[in-house]
This record gives sequence, structure tokens and C-alpha cells, in this order.
Amino acid sequence: MSLMPVEDARAKLLSGVVPLGVEPVPVAAANGRVLAADLAARRTQPPFPASAMDGYALRAADAAAAGARLTVIGEAPAGHGFSGTVGPAEAVRIFTGAPVPAGADSILIQENASRSEASLTVLEPVRAGQFVRPAGLDFSQGDVLLSAGTRLDFKALALAAAMNHAALPVWRKPLVAIIATGDELVPPGQTPGPDQIIASNHCGVAALVEDCGGRPLDLGIAADDPTAIALKVREGIAAGADVLVTLGGASVGDHDLVQSVLGSEGMELAFWKIAMRPGKPLMAGHLGRTKVLGLPGNPVSSLVCALLFLRPLLYRLTGQPDGTGQTTATLTAPVPANDQRQDYLRARLTTHPDGTRSVTPFDRQDSSMLGLLAASGALIIRPPHAPALAAGTTVDILEL
Repeated sequence: MSLMPVEDARAKLLSGVVPLGVEPVPVAAANGRVLAADLAARRTQPPFPASAMDGYALRAADAAAAGARLTVIGEAPAGHGFSGTVGPAEAVRIFTGAPVPAGADSILIQENASRSEASLTVLEPVRAGQFVRPAGLDFSQGDVLLSAGTRLDFKALALAAAMNHAALPVWRKPLVAIIATGDELVPPGQTPGPDQIIASNHCGVAALVEDCGGRPLDLGIAADDPTAIALKVREGIAAGADVLVTLGGASVGDHDLVQSVLGSEGMELAFWKIAMRPGKPLMAGHLGRTKVLGLPGNPVSSLVCALLFLRPLLYRLTGQPDGTGQTTATLTAPVPANDQRQDYLRARLTTHPDGTRSVTPFDRQDSSMLGLLAASGALIIRPPHAPALAAGTTVDILEL
């Protein structure tokens, strides 16, 4: 099977993928979820002219000059409006958020008033409309304030609650089952044997799943044994996984068993081997309705492939825009010509005081070196057969 270009593989993976379905979620539990429909306000905010300050509601014409005297005829705390009407030379004690009484058009703040029982003296002139929030200042009933595809955060949720929505229509979160494979792996915190290493890929992939709006299901480590791998695959399918991610074992070595096991379980292979570095052994297919993504075992290869393929898949399943984070920056060092594979070079990303940005590729790019990935702010994208580039050249980057 020949190597498939990255863009072709990604398009094939996403072809026909749609969001999973809509479910109502209480607004208090919707942080991080993605709206499945436009959200319109169910009320006007504020629903009445409201005081923006503590002070006195009055007619501006009666308080146009310092020294004017008015009679205080009542009080209007928040939640308890004054039911009467403010007439000439009258005022009502009012608090922030309370409705402005009929007849009043302005607020004299309490710092600019001198009060003696029912008598009020104006210390500073008042202009018409001062410190009054008109009805609908924030929004009006029927206004669409949050659009489908919005990832809900603390700001959006506060707005949705103010719009009087108790529950929100959101896309279902995809369940992503994650299987690490390999006799050489032990979980973090354990003591590896003399020929073993600590498993790390599953932690990064699970975090990426959560960041993209999915639910990770860590199925642990399967030994390099067809039966062990098959049991993990069946466990993920039985759990209702929308996506099954395998880590390692998808290459061509004698102990790379994942593809053959998945085939025996009924997987239809979509593609295998991508013209990219790191990440050539990437594999994709489906088991019934479950999407399957086989990521490489090398840590950097695994995480770069997750960024390029798993992230857009999860965005599509959750109704989010397919944004890749791709942008440009200026090289600070030369890079050599490229071969037939698309390179993703780990690099430091620097933003300068004038707003321009530059990238400096690391000297070493071994796909086992997670330390360099953690120190990277971007991946420099080098298309196949790209010529050598000098420092100062603008290049495409993928922000991390």
C-alpha cells in the first residue's frame, strides 16, 4: 500500500462524519459542551429601566442645580419596586438593580446627596438619564446571542442562564476508548523491568480527547498477544465507544499485531501508512459504527497524529468548526530540503513586541523525545519535496 498524503487521509477519515446527536443538559452542567442549535433570549435584560447605582430616583429637571431640595417619598430595593409615581420635587431612595419608578428619569448617586429624614439636598447637578439602564440594554427577547457550534465556557454559560435557559441543547460527547499495546509498557508509577518503559501516550491522548469535548475511556495496556488485544477491542465496542484508538502495534514488525487483530474482529480498513514524519504507520478504519484510529507507538508520532487526525475527528463529531490551528511564522534558522513525506518539526515559537512571530526548529527531531514536544510552541509544516529554506523565510506552522 503506497503512502497517502496527509490531506487526503484526513479528508477520507472525515468523509461522512456528522455530530452524534443532541441531548439536553442543565446549564450548570454544560461547561465545555458544544451548542447544537442557536440560542435565543427568552426574556429582555434588563426587563425594565433599572438603576445602575445606589442613590435616589428623580426627575433630572428637579436636580439640575446644586442646592435643589426634594422630598423623599419612598424606597425601592432590588426586587421590590416602588409602586407610586415620582412627581415634581420628589425622589425615591433606590438601590442598584431596582426598577426606576414611574415619573423618574435619572439617578442621583448617594455620594452626591445630603439626606435629612424626608428632605434631600442635591450636591451635584444631575443630567437626564444619568445612571439609568434602559430596558433591553443587554439584550431583548428573541435575540440570538449564542450560535450553534459554540463551545460553552464560563462567559457563555452565564449568558445562557441570564437568557433564562435552564437546559441547553448540546451535541453528545463522543466516547473514545484508548488501548495501549506492547509488552514493553508499564503504567506510570510502577517500576519497569530491565527491558520495559513507562507508558505515556495514553495520558496525552486522553487529555486531548477531553480538550476536544470527548470522553476518554482508558482500557489499559494490552500485551503483544492477539487474544489480549482482541479482548480490549471487544471491551471498547461493548462500552459503546464512538471512536476506538489503539496506540502502537500498527507497523510492519513481527510483534505489530493490531491491524491483523482488528481485521479479525471485522474492521474495514480505510487507509494505512501516511506520507508524514513523524507518524507514518497511522491506520484508520471502522468496526461497525465505531471509528478506529491506530496511532503509532513512538510518543511524539502518536501525539502529532492525534493532533492531525483525532482532533478534527472529534471536532466533527461534536459539531465544532474544523479549525486546525495552522498559521505562519518566520524561520530563525535554515531548514534542509524535504523528501517525499510531509514533516512536522518541533520548534520554539516566539512572539515579538511588534506582534510578529518566529520559529526556531530544534536540532534533534527523534520521535521518541517527548521533552522536545513539551518545550515546543509549534510544529513547522514542511510539505513533501519542499526546497531548503533560509532563515527569514515565512513558513506554515501548527500551533501547540
